[in-house]
Amino acid sequence: MTAIPRPTADSPAALLSRREEAGAHLVQPWPTAGKVGLGAPGAVGDGDGIYILHEDGRRLIDGPAGMWCVNLGHRRAELAQVMQEQAMALSYASPWYTSTTPALDLAARLAAHAPGDLDHVFLTTGGTSAVETALRFAFFRNDVKGRPDKKLIVTRDRAYHGASYLSGSLNGRPRDQDWMFAARDLVIRLSCPDPFRRPAGMTVDGFTDLLVEEFRQAIAHHGAERIGAFIAEPIQASGGVVVPPPGYLKRMRDLCRAHDILYISDEVVTAFGRLGEVFASQEVFGIEPDMITFAKGVTSGYFPLGGVMMSAGMLDDLRKSNHPDATFAHGLTYSSHPIGCAVALKNLDLLEAGVLAEARANAGHFQTALKRLEDHALVGEVRGMGLMACIECVADKESRNPLELDLEVGKRIDTHCQERGLLVRPLIQMCVMSPPLTITRPQIDTMVDILDAAIRATMDDLVRDGLWHG
Repeated sequence: MTAIPRPTADSPAALLSRREEAGAHLVQPWPTAGKVGLGAPGAVGDGDGIYILHEDGRRLIDGPAGMWCVNLGHRRAELAQVMQEQAMALSYASPWYTSTTPALDLAARLAAHAPGDLDHVFLTTGGTSAVETALRFAFFRNDVKGRPDKKLIVTRDRAYHGASYLSGSLNGRPRDQDWMFAARDLVIRLSCPDPFRRPAGMTVDGFTDLLVEEFRQAIAHHGAERIGAFIAEPIQASGGVVVPPPGYLKRMRDLCRAHDILYISDEVVTAFGRLGEVFASQEVFGIEPDMITFAKGVTSGYFPLGGVMMSAGMLDDLRKSNHPDATFAHGLTYSSHPIGCAVALKNLDLLEAGVLAEARANAGHFQTALKRLEDHALVGEVRGMGLMACIECVADKESRNPLELDLEVGKRIDTHCQERGLLVRPLIQMCVMSPPLTITRPQIDTMVDILDAAIRATMDDLVRDGLWHG
């Protein structure tokens, strides 16, 4: 087959012109009412490995890997090639009445990697649809089993689970639901398991006990007969890379099992190498969920795909119900898309062939190098695991008070980073990094050097503007 030509990249001037002329027609995610439809953010026109090219000609390290997803980096020829080959062989088939070889092969490959008996998969189009599918299946299962009141969903502060009505109702980040209608009557919200924000004077072990007891009391208050599922990201990604206390997730899982509550592990971010494993639930955290949701890194962002791993025991239990003809009336036009499945298979090949091992080998250097940024007066904590990390800024280290939200310190740091060759993801008073798994140690060192200079510049700005006194 003829090699895929690389598209000619737009010149910086052409990119800028296109954004100014056409950007007003594109509505971006998460707009504010006062700016919706008034233009697009800075454009990028090319990518290569861990780098992207900004419209003004700057070559930037892609610190967030797109949106936690470009795990194998940009311009990966093997993934582009398999997309072309599958599109020329079979571009689409309806999942309602056909199956395809890529989907069947991917299901088997994923089952081999999943923990315990999670050997079934429902393939979706991304993370939001994966979470929506898991929740709707939990509802369906309880209805079929004659438990229509077992519908409440337990989630946590600073969680992020998606952008549909139901999945978005679970989100607990600042500002996410200020103006969004949500299914609040279905949601029980627990505290964020962030050790950095634990009560003053409390040990981490004591904090863990407090969190587990909170869940226990919620079960007692609402009734296990009304709680259908507990959903948790192993690491709360968009909430600021919150790494839970040791043993916390396992104890929450034990409570779920004791009270017949489904445990959904939301691995949309943490799966496919971000923590060095295909799935992190058991390998990293020692838990065997009832369902695992995934997306993002399954195709390294080259094609929209997601899914839900489901336990065989859960499905077997459902088949034994008194309603064998009950229909799980849920599906997506692009479920099991053959191109997406083909890309995911090649993505797994590359992960297994060495990328996972490289990611594990470099994770310690990544975390250690970033940790030195805590020397800055502005930085309260640098935390993370694997190849994901967060820098959280504070007004002062002793009280751990975050800076006023309207300072948007993360955006200030990101601006200074971009001037120096790095793109990070700003989240109010935090900056998040999750670079491609293919990043090298020298490139990690470059990232940290840029962050160091950008934080220094931000502190100078805040002092100059009279917003912070160091």
